[in-house]
Parts: sequence; structure tokens; C-alpha cells
Amino acid sequence: MSTSNVHPPESYSQNDVQEILHLAITRTADGSELSRMQLWEIATELDIDLDCLRSAERDWLNGKIIERKRQEFDYYRQEQLKQKVVRYVIINGFLLIINFLSSGTLSWSLYTLLILGLPLSLDTWKAFQTEGEAYEKAFQRWSLKKQMKESLSGLWDRLKKAWQS
Repeated sequence: MSTSNVHPPESYSQNDVQEILHLAITRTADGSELSRMQLWEIATELDIDLDCLRSAERDWLNGKIIERKRQEFDYYRQEQLKQKVVRYVIINGFLLIINFLSSGTLSWSLYTLLILGLPLSLDTWKAFQTEGEAYEKAFQRWSLKKQMKESLSGLWDRLKKAWQS
């Protein structure tokens, strides 16, 4: 279908406007980044209220911070899972060897392999589950715990400096 026969509509939805402007800005910028000043100039040209732009920029920055924290939390959960997998392999490897050396076959150690594998499989599922209420609660707990550690560490550092002075 030829684009020359397509007539633009008389009005656009907000999503359509965002997509069109995004494409236009991307093409204009030639793949390079826009400065904050350029952002403000574009907003002024589009008659966007500067307070509205500041608020949107602040929300965007807060969203980036939360996104970075979520990535850090996901990495933390995956590292915890790696440690559990290593423990599982060591414990079950040891039990398999004992079982094989004592009886020449693998019998009871297979049961421990399965029994200890169940919690590991649940932890694996949890580590890669990045949506839902359980994830949100775990993220909030981790975030609060991390904030408490940082606060206590900062307090401890100030107390040490005060004591040394």
C-alpha cells in the first residue's frame, strides 16, 4: 500500500501523539542524546507547562531509581539461588557418594535428592518470578532492610567520626 494515498486523521489520541513525537525526536536527534536544555526547549515549543515538565521529569527519575532497585533486587535473589544450588549439589553429591560406596547402588540417596530438590525448585520459581503481590512484598521487605542497613551504617560512621574527634 502506498503511503501517498494515506490521509492523516483530523485528530490524534494522546498515545498517537506520543508515538509520533517519539519517532520525530528520534529521527531528528540522529541517534544522539538530547540535552536537558533541548528537552526544555521542546517542551516550550509544544506549549507544555514547565511545572508539568518538572513534575514529569521528577516522576521519570523516580521511576528509573525504582527500576534500578528492582534490578538490584532481582540480581540479589538470583545470587541467593546460586548459593542454594551450590549447597544442594554439595550435600546431595556427598550423600550420593556415601550411598554408592556403602551399598554399591543408589537407593536412599535418591529420596533425599528429591526431597531436598522440592524447596530448591520452589526457590528457583520464586527467584525468577518478577511480578505479583508476593514479589512486591518481598521487594518491599528487601528495600526496607537495605534502607535500615544504610541508615545504621551511616549512623555508625558518624558516631565513629564523633568519637575520633
